[in-house]
Amino acid sequence: MSVEDDSDRYRAPALDKGLDILELLARIDGGLTQAEIAKALNKSPNEFYRMLDRLVRRGYVQRQDGDRFYLTLKLFGLAHYHAPVRRLVSFATPLMREFSNRAEQACHLAIYDRGSVVVIAQQDSPTYWGISIRVGAQINLYNTGSGHILLAFRDEKQRQMMINEQRRQQDQEAEEPPAGLEEKLRVIREKGFETMDSLQTSGVRNISAPILAMDGNGLAALTCPYIEPVNTKAPSYDQVIEYVREAAKEISETVAGTVDKAEL
Repeated sequence: MSVEDDSDRYRAPALDKGLDILELLARIDGGLTQAEIAKALNKSPNEFYRMLDRLVRRGYVQRQDGDRFYLTLKLFGLAHYHAPVRRLVSFATPLMREFSNRAEQACHLAIYDRGSVVVIAQQDSPTYWGISIRVGAQINLYNTGSGHILLAFRDEKQRQMMINEQRRQQDQEAEEPPAGLEEKLRVIREKGFETMDSLQTSGVRNISAPILAMDGNGLAALTCPYIEPVNTKAPSYDQVIEYVREAAKEISETVAGTVDKAEL
């Protein structure tokens, strides 16, 4: 029996059909109708009705504009829960610790996942006081510094997909982007960082900067929930902003492979 014949022996037509749809939508800008999908795959439209319905219900595909289907970022999110996330945390942890010791502030690392911002690493302040955010916590995309960074440092297509997923979060009311969001994100991209009063905790001002991939898109956000110290010898707010930016840059370079960790 040939290799091809042996592979056909173990075919799973329904799985193949679903993967064909995902691979097709991944190559298309603007989405496709059911009829267009069927034509591209040389099949009858009726063959894809149930499969598209399941992909939509499971969050891999979204339906918009009546009968157009788009690929979501769910596969991207699943990939982040595998080895890449562990590697990102392992690269970032020593640099986060170095930042906290230098700034005398806590910090955390967050990524985007299916409509939410998820904290994947946390470093406590070396002092007695600090804000700690639980690893695994899901925070809002629109009213946090980390969320703004993750939106600002993505290309337009990815950003729109993130906004669409925020709208469709399961068991939550649809949330529209706040007024002026696009202009705010433009300013953040120009500055290279974000500062904003925490909308969750009084007296905290969040300082956030992007962890960038080689293509310039944001992989994660490094955020310091800054608390003004009474100790006058502690680093100032402006100094901590620079420390956050420097730490984020070092993590970006380490993740991208442009800096040897042993040299940091």
